[in-house]
Amino acid sequence: MPKYYEDKEEDSHPCAGSKEDLKSCLLESACVLQEGKTPKQCLKEGHCKSLQVSFFECKRSVVSPFICVNTAVVLGQP
Repeated sequence: MPKYYEDKEEDSHPCAGSKEDLKSCLLESACVLQEGKTPKQCLKEGHCKSLQVSFFECKRSVVSPFICVNTAVVLGQP
């Protein structure tokens, strides 16, 4: 479930909430805080996996309609 922040500027990008939640999860994880690894390293190790999948699904849902429309035009389909 996305977190909502009162004192932050509103980001109008489609997946901003998912991205913010993933970022917060990684920055607050023991991997980063206790082990001193970078968020990128922790992500590769599988930390915050459910939020990573949610963010990926969100990004894919934004891109998919565009790809479908362009593919149909290229293939000559209505």
